[in-house]
Amino acid sequence: MLVNDWEAATPCSQWNATQVLQHAAGDQIAFAAFLTGGDGPSEDPFSPSGSLSDTPGNVAEHAMKLSATAWAGVAADAENVAVPVPPNSMPASLGVGACALDAAVHAWDLAVSAGAPSPLSAALARELLPVAQQIVEPLRAYGAYAPALPGEPGEDDAAVLLRYLGRDPHWSR
Repeated sequence: MLVNDWEAATPCSQWNATQVLQHAAGDQIAFAAFLTGGDGPSEDPFSPSGSLSDTPGNVAEHAMKLSATAWAGVAADAENVAVPVPPNSMPASLGVGACALDAAVHAWDLAVSAGAPSPLSAALARELLPVAQQIVEPLRAYGAYAPALPGEPGEDDAAVLLRYLGRDPHWSR
């Protein structure tokens, strides 16, 4: 992990880096649980405690492995897979995109919190924007995403995606 200060501010104004990691890991575990019927996250991803039960790297690795293993068992052309985002069932291609969107945006949150380069490439953002446009609006009502921010001329696809998700692509602490 690139973060050295796990108490550092993040683009998620109400959470520090530890809490963003807990939230992101919890989301990945929730996707795995919905897909497999296994155990969900040990705490509410939307109320992260700020206290890790393991090293940050181990927390992230465990969550990513659970999610990747769960998605590996889903047929790419499955029409209805269970997911932890409304409407809780969607085609596999959209569901895996929702899971990837969550991972990508929180990887960006943690990278910029650490002052590291963005892991969100324009190419990945271009693939994730249509997913975001299909799933984010209902989630805004729950406070999962801030209101979209207006775009600026000449911004790349990563900035467009981040603004759609309510994040300032130029955020720094």
